[in-house]
Amino acid sequence: MRTGPLALSLGDPAGIGPEIVVKAWRALKDQGPAFFVVGDAQAVASAPTSGAGLVRKISTPDEAEAAFATAIPVLDLPLRGPVVAGQPTSAAAPSIIQWIETAVGLALSKTVSGVVTAPIAKAPLYEAGFKFPGHTEFLGELTAAANYDGARGPIMMLTAADLRVTLVTVHEPLAKVSAKLDIQSVVNAGLVTAQALRRDFGIAKPRLAVAGLNPHAGESGSIGREEVEIVEPAVRALRDLGVEAKGPYPSDTLFHAEARAGYDAALCLYHDQALIPIKMLDFWGGVNVTLGLPIVRTSPDHGTAFDIAGRGIARADSLIAAIRLADQIAKTRP
Repeated sequence: MRTGPLALSLGDPAGIGPEIVVKAWRALKDQGPAFFVVGDAQAVASAPTSGAGLVRKISTPDEAEAAFATAIPVLDLPLRGPVVAGQPTSAAAPSIIQWIETAVGLALSKTVSGVVTAPIAKAPLYEAGFKFPGHTEFLGELTAAANYDGARGPIMMLTAADLRVTLVTVHEPLAKVSAKLDIQSVVNAGLVTAQALRRDFGIAKPRLAVAGLNPHAGESGSIGREEVEIVEPAVRALRDLGVEAKGPYPSDTLFHAEARAGYDAALCLYHDQALIPIKMLDFWGGVNVTLGLPIVRTSPDHGTAFDIAGRGIARADSLIAAIRLADQIAKTRP
């Protein structure tokens, strides 16, 4: 069981991150869990929900919990130039990356109990030379050298209502998904998922349902060979390794309420196969969890929403759920 506040990286300051941070603090300040922001204090103070007068700069994470009931604690790492809500710029990229690196470093040193990341936008980061597809892969690189006694990720899990899904491929164009799949990648995703269900969610005997790639899960190879050549051997391998895995199942029969009662997580093969049912179940409250890391990391299951940034209308449901889930996992993980 880990203790201490959560570190919340601010994400892209031109997006809705500052606004939903203030709203999350208002929702959690009385009962917690406590968090502090790693980012630009002025960006938080300028949030349209109004963070003005609510921000308290801290020097160390130890100061966060005492301040949390009355102010938003911020480990202030200032931006290097002005940022306008709704107008992303690559000039902010070095700060955004620094905030993530700092939060992860604090988690690796066990100074904080976990990391929650507000949304980032990939395009401005790419313009500044960022070489990772997204948060998940960057976190995998930042934690690669740390000791960890389990199956390694990073593997993306999404949770909403009574559904958990994990992904074998993440941000791959649909035309490339089949070529990216192999037995090893499916088995590794299954092992990481089963381990996380035990260690992070307290499920003693996890049950996995593995989705097929093709319509009707390939119809025994008559509508595509991926199930026969990749997914079925991977499921057998997982069972040989002690994981209760079944499948492949057709995606169109895997996510209704009766089906969900039969497994603890669904292993999906591509992005929309996992994200569509999650967002249908709880569009506002879904949470992204990174599995297979030596640190706890969650994030809201949405983007920067530049189109509404600065207007005070963004909902913080997903960020609040991400903070609560990070705290729950930190207390469950041995």
